[in-house]
Amino acid sequence: MVSLITFFLGLIIGIGIYYWQIHRFNLRLQQILNLLSDQGDNMIALPLITKVRREIVQLQESLGEQQEELDAWKQLFNQIPLGYLQVDQDNQVLWCNQKAQTILRITEWKSDQLSLLLELVRSYELDQLIESTRYSQENQVKTWQFYPGDNQDHNQSLCLKGHAFPLLHGEVGVFIEDVQLIFAETKRREQAISDLTHELRTPLTSIALVTQTLKKRLNDPEKRWISKMHQEIQRLITLTEEWLEISQLNENPAQHLNYQTLLLDELILISWSVVEPLAEQKQVTLDYQGSKNVSIEGDRCRLTQVLINLFDNAIKHSPEHSKILLIVNLLPELLEINVIDAGKGFASEDLPHVFERLYKSDPSRSRQDHTQGSGLGLSLVKAIILAHQGEVKAYNHPDTQGGWLQVILPRLQVS
Repeated sequence: MVSLITFFLGLIIGIGIYYWQIHRFNLRLQQILNLLSDQGDNMIALPLITKVRREIVQLQESLGEQQEELDAWKQLFNQIPLGYLQVDQDNQVLWCNQKAQTILRITEWKSDQLSLLLELVRSYELDQLIESTRYSQENQVKTWQFYPGDNQDHNQSLCLKGHAFPLLHGEVGVFIEDVQLIFAETKRREQAISDLTHELRTPLTSIALVTQTLKKRLNDPEKRWISKMHQEIQRLITLTEEWLEISQLNENPAQHLNYQTLLLDELILISWSVVEPLAEQKQVTLDYQGSKNVSIEGDRCRLTQVLINLFDNAIKHSPEHSKILLIVNLLPELLEINVIDAGKGFASEDLPHVFERLYKSDPSRSRQDHTQGSGLGLSLVKAIILAHQGEVKAYNHPDTQGGWLQVILPRLQVS
């Protein structure tokens, strides 16, 4: 009798545990079903297992459609004339199209396994572009010389342009463009112009000497005409000299820079004294703010030339009785120099081109006096700053609304 009671008691407990497990299982199925379907589908009077089976089939169909769409996008990306690669938060290559593999000489990447970008491509600039994009969470553009493998031969290098943009979960996508043909054509054009300007320098100097001599022997009105001619010839001589200087700095800056320790205050004083007569004509003053008694390593003549050109540009775009702000900020290992005028500022379409050679800006910001420069002043500023491993930027200042030119230089010579 006791054994029979024990049997039935165990049976009841077992049946209870069974139905309890069935209930838990149904609850989990219902949770899964709630995740897979909308509320309307749950109102259909079907067994729970049937509903889950139907939702799984629909999910498989949806995943299949998404995979087909993804494959279609991959096929499209393989056809575009730009390289594309995508890396995860650990810089493992998730995908790259055929054009990227060709441009970057990638031979060992397999789509079914993850590989570090560094194992496939040795490009410091590409790594920096990706890291900068991930850190800033903003689109970035960079142009650099790429040397396939360990080959440092300039004849075998490629000029690449990368457009990187941030994605979810720390991933970064990069479009890569081979601009070697454009780069080579630009170099040939610049070389041709440099050769031409070099050939023009001697005859222009000779003509200038002739006009200088004629000025002493002629009377008005002929003397005025010769004086005007002499001014224009001097402008052409300045143009040729500055063009050659920019070309030399771009080609091999190390050969054209004489580094020494300099006091910034002294450079500012010398540079402002050169342009001060122009400032006095318009009653424009200089307001020097920020760090003083700062030392920097650089080429004295070149950096003085930079400040003169920046001051000259600010004076010529400043209204009368205004003030030019010179703000110097000392950063870790860097020096920031800001020159801000009170003029009308740069047109938005001009900002990307401010430092291009001979670029013609918006007429509203054209020179307000009758003097003419070479059109290369800011281009020369950029060439000198880049030769010092620095950078130069153009903005419109939010307070004065005037032009804002910012120079950032390393305080010590960069090897």
